[in-house]
Amino acid sequence: MSIPRILTIMGSGETAPTMVTTHRTLTAMLPKPVKATVLDTPYGFQENAPELAVRTVDYFKTSINIDIEVAGLVRLHDTHIAADPVAVERGLRAVTEADYVFAGPGSPTYALRQWAGSPVARIITDKLHNGGIVTFASAAALTLGKSTVPVYEIYKVGQDVERLDGLDILSSIGINAAVIPHYDNSEGGNHDTRFCYLGETRLQLFESMLDDDTYVLGIDEHTGLVINIDSAEATVVGNGTVTIRLRSQSFVFETGAVIPLASLQNPRVELSLQGSDIEKRTQGTNFSKTDSSTAPNDIQSSSTVSSTPSSLEEALAIHVEAFDIALQNRDADAAVRSALALESSMKEWSADSTQSDVADRARAALRSMISQLGDAAVQGVQDPRSVVGPYVEAMLAVRATVRAEKRYDLSDVIRDAFAALNVEVRDTPNGVEWQLPAN
Repeated sequence: MSIPRILTIMGSGETAPTMVTTHRTLTAMLPKPVKATVLDTPYGFQENAPELAVRTVDYFKTSINIDIEVAGLVRLHDTHIAADPVAVERGLRAVTEADYVFAGPGSPTYALRQWAGSPVARIITDKLHNGGIVTFASAAALTLGKSTVPVYEIYKVGQDVERLDGLDILSSIGINAAVIPHYDNSEGGNHDTRFCYLGETRLQLFESMLDDDTYVLGIDEHTGLVINIDSAEATVVGNGTVTIRLRSQSFVFETGAVIPLASLQNPRVELSLQGSDIEKRTQGTNFSKTDSSTAPNDIQSSSTVSSTPSSLEEALAIHVEAFDIALQNRDADAAVRSALALESSMKEWSADSTQSDVADRARAALRSMISQLGDAAVQGVQDPRSVVGPYVEAMLAVRATVRAEKRYDLSDVIRDAFAALNVEVRDTPNGVEWQLPAN
């Protein structure tokens, strides 16, 4: 079985339910058992790096049904903690021998510092030439081009925009682009966090630093671009879009679109030839997202929208709303189903390293659901009137009979029983009305 030559770039969600189908499709193309390796350098500086590695291994084991080895290349150069040369060589050998190499979240600048002077870029390039599937996502995706930008230092620390040298792996397949993942990020709410937290103004400044022939390749969150070098085409997968941004002009491709490799290699010529048919967008300060138009000929778009929540945040909102509605409707089974669905979503998204505090909020919501179900178990979910109503009505019928017979002593007994139970009984011109105490 020959090994395909594929580079997949993911904007985010690389260990989320949204990318399960993509990982499965890619690994199904490889000999069994699949030789897969996590290139863990991008998050190697984090204190929870071992935990992230375990979560990634578990994700591939449970969701993709393959075993994946962790390269253990958290550092390749001496920093404040010395790099272990034995571990480094072992990790490089694991990446070299793997048919499927995966790298994801962390810091692109840390990864580039550690990979500088190492054979990592050459190993990845060899796979794209000789056979192998490489999936770079989030922080790792930023390193693929000739140039990149220190996005997190800019957004979190206030560093000035600057152009950094990337691994330049894309140029080995003829693509001169700077990759920007998290392209449609909207976490900022009232401020612009598109383009991996850069926003429009800083992205334009970064573009001004690029070579004239280098463009921006934007990958939305929970979206991927699968570049099949053998078939010379790329396919957009996931929930969002892929954007080829040529300074003031953008060409946007929806999920399902198939883009000729030539359009990625020479977009100014290839896309301008089809420019009357492909939607162009002028970049501005409008943060609203507009649907792409149907693309022509061999660049085809799909209108299929995934029903899978694109984040744990979205799943949390859906299940909490369903739970609240179920309790309002006194539907115990639906409430329990909502709580169980939230727990399932928490497990499905547990390996997604891009979540912030949403996991804590989901856990708090689940605990609240359990508490409310406990209250319902004590107080009852059904409308109390529907439970006690037949008994009250029967007692009222007896009360009417004894009052008609002027047996007021028995009527008083019934009145006192109602009072003890806090059942309010009122005689009105329209008949007897009764009411239970408010909860």
